[in-house]
Amino acid sequence: MALAFDEYGRPFIIIREQEQKSRVRGLDAQKANILAAKAVSRILRTSLGPKGMDKMLQSADGEVTITNDGATILEQMEVENQIGKLMVELSRSQDYEIGDGTTGVVVTAGALLEHAEKLLDRGIHPIRVAEGYEMASKIAVETLEKISTKFEYDVFNFEPLVQTCMTTLSSKIVGRCKRDLAEIAVKAVLAVADLERRDVNLDLIKVEGKVGGRLEDTELVYGIVVDKDMSHPQMPKHIEDAKIAILTCPFEPPKPKTKHKVDIDSVEKFQALQEQEKKYFDDMVQKCKDVGSTLVICQWGFDDEANHLLMHRGLPAVRWVGGVELELIAIATGGRIVPRFQELTPEKLGKAGLVREKSFGTTKDRMLYIEECANSKAVTIFIRGGNKMMIEETKRSVHDALCVARNLIRDNSIVYGGGSAEIAVSLAVEAAADKIPGVEQYAMRAFADALDAVPMALAENSGLQPIDTLTAVKAQQVKEKNPRLGIDCNDVGTNDMREQNVFETLIGKKQQLQLATQVVKMILKIDDVITPQSY
Repeated sequence: MALAFDEYGRPFIIIREQEQKSRVRGLDAQKANILAAKAVSRILRTSLGPKGMDKMLQSADGEVTITNDGATILEQMEVENQIGKLMVELSRSQDYEIGDGTTGVVVTAGALLEHAEKLLDRGIHPIRVAEGYEMASKIAVETLEKISTKFEYDVFNFEPLVQTCMTTLSSKIVGRCKRDLAEIAVKAVLAVADLERRDVNLDLIKVEGKVGGRLEDTELVYGIVVDKDMSHPQMPKHIEDAKIAILTCPFEPPKPKTKHKVDIDSVEKFQALQEQEKKYFDDMVQKCKDVGSTLVICQWGFDDEANHLLMHRGLPAVRWVGGVELELIAIATGGRIVPRFQELTPEKLGKAGLVREKSFGTTKDRMLYIEECANSKAVTIFIRGGNKMMIEETKRSVHDALCVARNLIRDNSIVYGGGSAEIAVSLAVEAAADKIPGVEQYAMRAFADALDAVPMALAENSGLQPIDTLTAVKAQQVKEKNPRLGIDCNDVGTNDMREQNVFETLIGKKQQLQLATQVVKMILKIDDVITPQSY
């Protein structure tokens, strides 16, 4: 305990709490860390592949999520352990960078650590293991590039893109509609893609959901869908060749910035005030009419008097539209967002071929469709489903498919799925290990064995005999020198993934191996863990 003084001369006590901290070092620390990472990896192992199981997670406020998306599961699990948190961040960085393969990357990292533990038990130094893994990782990436193939596509022939998106969707709950959803995702990406620069801005794709209907009713709208309706029930519900005024200023009399008070002591004065207010509303509506707008979309609300006036003047309006939606509407219609009525000019109006209000079921739920826009660069994927959980999971699945399509536009190289790439890389690393003279060759063999965890998990989750299936496919790959052979999860009758149309993006697979190796190296290098004692 020590006494110290702050800058004002007030004393405060510093208490040393070092003796209240627990410390684990050496091999024990590494084993504890590996155990934590393996525990997280095992949770996700069963949800890998087309026959993977789903996880049901309940948050503190009782909200239930059902998913088999690796990043979502780990995000909502609230992992306490520090090494567990590293695995959560690993899947999150894979999700941010690639958008798919979040389960596979954690399973790979867990398997690498499991095999590293056996090497540590044999007395090999963790740094030598980490170096061996790094060498193996470089060989793995080179092998992936060798076995990858490129495919050509254009706006009219996008079948290869659809097939790759279907591989992603086949492991989700929405697998039964994977063809339709994959086509929707690819068409949405191609609609907003800049094919010359090979770039896709996913912010231009809005994913909107509404409970009701069936999953098959999901549609792609070339325009914007807004979860709002016209502000007055008697306003027209169908507007063709709409000129849209996009406003962020409210339909109400201006408020002075200073504090003010109005004394009204006679009926005449009250009527004068009312007339003045009405004149303000009149001028606002007239300004919108003068520039030629046939629809007003406003970020704020407006009172019943303004609403009534708009309806009488035949100017349909939508109120309380969010800022993000306003930006998308402005991008799609080629309009400008106007902050003051004085700045409204005909050039700032957005143009849309058709604006219509659509009602759903018997619940009187209505949504606004803005279609045939001047700039069709913004699109909406409108998802329907039986309940909220189904819609949320579909949104996550569609996001993965959109990311895969975007990655293929950036780099059109693919490797074959079903664990075939992992088996091919494993064989290449094992062959290379024999040429390495040092202790690192043991680490490289361990890396090769760890890669077998992915095809083995695929076989296990599909109800096949994991070891028998894996050894048979591996032997067949060696015999035929064919890197396309993988696990036949769907019992099609062939192990050739090209015939099954199971593709994965090359950049996604490379990122998986590199990220998993980085995290494993980081965990192996920790030999001292100091934590505050829990009470």
